[in-house]
Amino acid sequence: MEKTTQDSTQQERKSALIVEGGAMRGIFAAGVLDQYLAANYRPFDFCLGVSAGSTNIAAWLANQSGRSYRVITDYSCRPEFIDLLRFVKGGHWLDLDWLWDITLREIALDTETLFSQHIPFYIVTTVIETGEAAYIKATAENLNQLLKASCSVPIAYRDYPEINGIAMTDGGVADSIPVKKAYEMGARDITVILSRPRGYRKTPSRSPWLVRHTLAQTPKLADAILNRAESYNQAIDFIDNPPEDCNMTVIAPPADFLVGRLTTDKKKLETGYQQGLVAAGI
Repeated sequence: MEKTTQDSTQQERKSALIVEGGAMRGIFAAGVLDQYLAANYRPFDFCLGVSAGSTNIAAWLANQSGRSYRVITDYSCRPEFIDLLRFVKGGHWLDLDWLWDITLREIALDTETLFSQHIPFYIVTTVIETGEAAYIKATAENLNQLLKASCSVPIAYRDYPEINGIAMTDGGVADSIPVKKAYEMGARDITVILSRPRGYRKTPSRSPWLVRHTLAQTPKLADAILNRAESYNQAIDFIDNPPEDCNMTVIAPPADFLVGRLTTDKKKLETGYQQGLVAAGI
């Protein structure tokens, strides 16, 4: 656990937890948050989750240790979820419909516990029409659809879930690590759980023409995808050099973290989870 500490004369400080997404790389955050649960560690005034980071936070707030681990190491590894041939034939590469249906049926989130606790939970999505980030407070009524929208990887999942009639997709497109948003919301003590080792910088798309061609019907979304590297790296800059009145705690995978976005190797996933347990530092 790495801390960047700055002095502050502010009398009342809010603390925030932010969890990055990254599909299967979320196994690291699953380990961190399961360790938080074991230690009954909840010193936050609000949370912001992105994509797989939002489902990790949901399980943590619901006191369901091991749920995210099971989703990632079991259900997400099944061919019913990941199927490249199905995608080539015109279907989903990542079938979120199947994943959501089976996990909600077999290992449902304990929403009663989640919404009986006091920490507000905001889920990040990307608005298809504008390409901008939306930060929506989770409720019992919108939780499942919000989580699904935030996890909907464009192109790999061909649908766009709707929230109040507005088509949404993966929150990581517009704001992968919403540290600036947390600061704007009043947080001056920010803990961020990353899904890549420290020092990682995102590089621009090598085929912008292909992105624009594939997403010709949603040009603002294409713009957001092509601007993602710049947005991501700006968030990293904020983390590395926070404002003087902001304390930043960074929990990131070690350099030998071997889990990628679509890793299904059980040994690598197990190691990534154990690395998260250790990195929690409590």
